[in-house]
Amino acid sequence: MSRLELRHVRKAFDELDVLADISLSVGAGEFVSILGPSGAGKSTLFQLLTGAEHGGGEMLFDGAPLDDHGRHFAFMPQRDALMPWRRIIDNTTLGLEVQGTRRKVARARVAPLFAEFGLAGFERHFPAQLSGGMRQRAALLRTVVQERDMLLLDEPFGALDALTRAAMQRWLEQMWRHHRWTALLITHDVREAVFLSDRIYVLSARPARVLREIRVPLPRPRDPTGAAARQAGALEAEILDILLNPQPSKGHDHD
Repeated sequence: MSRLELRHVRKAFDELDVLADISLSVGAGEFVSILGPSGAGKSTLFQLLTGAEHGGGEMLFDGAPLDDHGRHFAFMPQRDALMPWRRIIDNTTLGLEVQGTRRKVARARVAPLFAEFGLAGFERHFPAQLSGGMRQRAALLRTVVQERDMLLLDEPFGALDALTRAAMQRWLEQMWRHHRWTALLITHDVREAVFLSDRIYVLSARPARVLREIRVPLPRPRDPTGAAARQAGALEAEILDILLNPQPSKGHDHD
C-alpha cells in the first residue's frame, strides 16, 4: 500500500487554476520526483501537503485521509533557510526544538549525525562560514532528524552552482540508499529527476495535470558514466519530448 496517495487534487487561487488534476502515489522507502516546467504549481502541491493551503480532491496517508499534516512530513525548502545568528548545531536542532524537544536533548540527537553529513568540526560555525553545499547538508540534517514519515524536498539544490549541485545530487543518492527515506522531490531539472528517482511524475504547464508516470530502471548505486549514462540520457530525452510535446497519458513504465 502507498504511504502517500493523491487522487484528482486541484487548486485555484481566485480565477487562476494552478492544479487541474493531480493523482500520484509514493510507496514506503521510495524516491519519487514531481517534474515540470517553472510555474506549473509544483510548490503549490507541497503547500497542500503541509496544510499551508487547501484544495479539492483526496489526499491519503497510509490509506487514511490526510488531516494531521505536520505529523507526517519533514519539509526542506528551496533555500537552506538557516538562521544567520544561530550556529550550525543550533540550526540543525531547530525543527526538534519547535516540536518541544529540549535543546540539550535535541543537540544529543543531532551531534552523532554531523560526521555522516560531512559537517564534523563545523558545529560551532555560523552559516556564512559554510559553503553552499555544506549549508544544504545542514538543512537536510535539520529536516531528517525530525524522523517524520516522509521527506518533502522542494528544489533543494536549485540555488547551487552546477558543479556543487551535481556533487550534492550524488551525495543525496548515497544517503538515500543508506537510510531508505521515503522522499518526494519537486524539481524542474530533468537530469536530477532521472538520477535520483525510482519514479517520476511529469506535469504539464499550468494548470498542471499529470502527463506521464515514468519508472526509472537504472540500477543503484547510480553511475553517471558508461552504459548507465547512455541509458539515463535516452530517458532524459524522452522526458524532454513529453514536456515539449505534452499529451496526457495514464502512465508509462520505461523498460
